[in-house]
Amino acid sequence: MEYGYEINELAKEESWRMFRIIGELVEGFDKLSGVEPAVTIYGSARLSPRQKLYTQTVDLAYQLGRKGFSIITGGGPGVMEAANKGALKAGATSIGLNIELPEEQAPNVYTTKSITFSHFFARKVMLVKYATAFIIMPGGLGTLDELTEVLTLMQTHKMKPFPVILFNSSYWKGFLDWLQGNVLKQGFISEEDLDLLRICDEPEVAVEAVQRWYTGQEIIGRKALSR
Repeated sequence: MEYGYEINELAKEESWRMFRIIGELVEGFDKLSGVEPAVTIYGSARLSPRQKLYTQTVDLAYQLGRKGFSIITGGGPGVMEAANKGALKAGATSIGLNIELPEEQAPNVYTTKSITFSHFFARKVMLVKYATAFIIMPGGLGTLDELTEVLTLMQTHKMKPFPVILFNSSYWKGFLDWLQGNVLKQGFISEEDLDLLRICDEPEVAVEAVQRWYTGQEIIGRKALSR
C-alpha cells in the first residue's frame, strides 16, 4: 500500500495548508463551545467489545455522564467507541473527534457531536481544550503520545493541572516503574510531574477521583491552579 507521508511532503509553496488547519480549529471551537465540564478518555482503538476493559470503559463513561460530564474521545473504535457508548447511554453529550488516516478510521455510531480532522495538531488541541480531567485507558503508541503530551503541557504551564488517571494499574506498572526508577532518578522529570498522576482499577474509583477534584475536595499537584 502506498502512503502519503504528509509531514515529509510539505513544501514552502504549500503554506495554504495553514488555512485548512485554522479552519479545523475554528470548526472545533464553534462546535464544542459549552460542552464543559468534560472528561477526555484515551485508549486503544484495537480493543474488542468482548474484552473486560471495553465493558469497564462503557461503565466509566456512563457514571461520568450521569454526574453531568460530557465525554470526549478520538471518535473511533475500541476504547473510544466504548466511552462514547457509555456517555450516550447516560444521556450525556458524547463527542467524537475523528481523524482521517490512510487506513481509514471510521467514526463510531455513539456520538452526539462529531468532527473529522485531517490534521493531528488541530485534533489534539480539541482533545485537551475542553477537558476537566483525562482518563488514560490501556493503549499503544497513540495513547502513550497523548498521555505524555498532556503531562508535558501541564509541566510547561501551557495548560492548567488537571487529574490524569491511569486505568488498570497492572498495565501501567512497567511504565511507572521506568519513570520513577530511571527518568526521575536521573533528574529528567521532577516529583511534581508525577504528582499529577492517579492510578485506578475500578470505574467508580476513577469517577470519584474526577468528582473530588471538580468539586474542590482535592488539589492536583503542589502548584495547582484554581479552576
